[in-house]
Amino acid sequence: MKNALRAALEERGYDTLTPVQQAVMAPELQGRDLLVSAQTGSGKTLGFGLAISSGLLGEGEAFERADTPLALIIAPTRELAMQVKRELGWLYAKAGAVVASCVGGMDMRDERRSLARGAHIVVATPGRLRDHIMRESIDLSALRAVVLDEADEMLDLGFREDLEFILGEAPAERQTLLFSATVPPSIAELAKSYQRDAERVVTKAETKQHADITYRAMMVAERDTEHAVINTLRYYESPNAIVFANTRAMVNRLTTRLSNRGFQVVALSGELTQSERSNALQAMRDGRAQVCVATDVAARGIDLPNLDLVVHAELPKSHETLLHRSGRTGRAGRKGVSALIVTHRSKRKAQRILSMAKLQADWCAPPSADEVKTRDLERMFADPAWQDPIDESEREMVANLVEGFTPEQLAAAYLRLFGSLRSAPEELADAEAAPAPRKEFGPSIWFAIPGGRAAEAEPRRLLPMLCRAGNLSKDDIGAIRVQQDQSFVQILETSVARFVEALGPEMALEDVKLTQLAEAPVLERPERPRGPRPGGKPGHRGKREGGRPDRGDRDGPRPSRKEYGGDRPQAPRHDDRKTAWKDSPSKPPREKPAPKRDYADAKPAYKGKSDDKAKSEGKGPSDYKGKSDYKSDYKAKPRGRDGDGADKSWSKPSFGKGKPGDKPAGKPYGKSGSEGRGAPYKPGKPGKGGGEPPRRSGAGPDRGGKPMGKPMGKPGGKPKGPPPPVGKPSSKKNKARAMAHDTGKRLSPPRKPRGKG
Repeated sequence: MKNALRAALEERGYDTLTPVQQAVMAPELQGRDLLVSAQTGSGKTLGFGLAISSGLLGEGEAFERADTPLALIIAPTRELAMQVKRELGWLYAKAGAVVASCVGGMDMRDERRSLARGAHIVVATPGRLRDHIMRESIDLSALRAVVLDEADEMLDLGFREDLEFILGEAPAERQTLLFSATVPPSIAELAKSYQRDAERVVTKAETKQHADITYRAMMVAERDTEHAVINTLRYYESPNAIVFANTRAMVNRLTTRLSNRGFQVVALSGELTQSERSNALQAMRDGRAQVCVATDVAARGIDLPNLDLVVHAELPKSHETLLHRSGRTGRAGRKGVSALIVTHRSKRKAQRILSMAKLQADWCAPPSADEVKTRDLERMFADPAWQDPIDESEREMVANLVEGFTPEQLAAAYLRLFGSLRSAPEELADAEAAPAPRKEFGPSIWFAIPGGRAAEAEPRRLLPMLCRAGNLSKDDIGAIRVQQDQSFVQILETSVARFVEALGPEMALEDVKLTQLAEAPVLERPERPRGPRPGGKPGHRGKREGGRPDRGDRDGPRPSRKEYGGDRPQAPRHDDRKTAWKDSPSKPPREKPAPKRDYADAKPAYKGKSDDKAKSEGKGPSDYKGKSDYKSDYKAKPRGRDGDGADKSWSKPSFGKGKPGDKPAGKPYGKSGSEGRGAPYKPGKPGKGGGEPPRRSGAGPDRGGKPMGKPMGKPGGKPKGPPPPVGKPSSKKNKARAMAHDTGKRLSPPRKPRGKG
């Protein structure tokens, strides 16, 4: 070890090195690549600072002028990077090293100026360092050592691509050190790719993890979680303490609560800027703050001096998080306490986390108010000020105090002043005790207070007024009933004399005169709006047309038993409801519905495919087996041009020569029937069946002709143009052609003839 580094360690009070520091300083490991796994708080920062010292300084004791960086330290978070910079700063201060930082959240222009002036050691986060490399504001050509601190967390945070880019830009001839709490396969793969014959150093195989940390699991009632945090902080009175929460909302809540109770507290969460986080940590180091309320963003890499207490106000999500949280205390040989606030709902989770972390915790109750006061007296008598001699500047004041007051008065005044400097402890309920049953209030007297709901009187406002003006506690006051124009309050009979004496002969409560009642008041039932629902929907509880004989008009308040003159009439019993419903004049008796008609018996099913095919084969509708749904009473009608009995509405036009009614020359382009696609349609005169196109069955009023989509009336004239080509009736193109044929319109403009002209 260099003399400059040894002098810096002695100045800081380091007499012996930790196991990880001794392991990396072994002579056979000097200059080699290392893969070190060590638990949190084992002194890894000084360990890799000492491990790279021989490669940076060489044979000399001090650094030469800084041109390009010689060492690069990469950390996952800004807080950890700044902490590493401070540690290496004092370690290499006597050797003349210049340490610079490149972290996110800081001004990049200042970092570029620092790098341009020259730095021997650069501490950076992966994202910001990659930005500097791509902007060519840092030169890595002269690097001798690269250290990856908390490599497992950097991979968890998604920095693998950045790390591979940075290590690819560094020189091949370098010393590479990887420090990690665990060595998963991803870390082993990274070490294999970017290290040369790395030596594995394991220093975490100890008899007990966090041997310098005492774990306490404190069982509390559900409502006493925050009170337990306050009593724990008061009991230990640690110079620095961290209270961990899982969410930012809980951090803000605890910060406000502790600040109101007189604690010097700062918050640390992800919503703060880098400067705010740095100021919060600096306040803890300077002693301006004693308590830091933080989320898990502060669980890694934060090293605070004299941090002896860690309180888990909310249990962590995993055992790894528990170890990282608790690792903020018990560092470098110091003792610490990790207190877990556990409720009945979270007891099994706490047991599971402790078991997975292989930790043994002391299950106990949180410090009570009496235990906190006893601990305060012990600290007060242990203060060395009791043994210090009286200074000459203090003799005159001491003499005045002794002459003016008795020893008992001096002692009482000192106790009061001592207690006023600290927050009073909280009374905690027994976590194992069942909730106590509510006590009977006992004999009482009622008092009337003018002003009710009309004057915006509320029980939450009346209660503190009565306690303050009437010299009462909340246990002396029973029910508070606010009516429309006045309010009534119930006072315990044994406290009435004190209450009346405090109010005076005028019985005035803030310019309002109270009246003592001889008996309990008759309380009115508050009116509720019971109008009918909008739209008259059934099921409402308001007034109905015709009323209800068993409940009456419900527009106003419901009548009491006294107004009924006895027992209030009840609703009919279940057995009598049918009778009562039938006898009710507001509802007619229910008629028995008619049975459904069996259409299968009334009309035989017709199994024919089409009427034309059945008639052409000489079969009746009932003899043909097909897919038609016509009625069974169908009768074939004779066909002919103008023969007797011919149905002219069913005559099909011919396309081409001939008159309407002639036998068609080809197959018609559409079907007749319920689908509404029958013979061609041509508008005719209204009133004779030709005024409107055919309609589907049931699609509208009957305007002439037969139903079910049959043509109405004779065709209007001779069709124009050739018939449309035969195709599927459902084809859109064929439908359009048929409509064009009927109306005489062309589908598209005529094409120009090809060729010249």
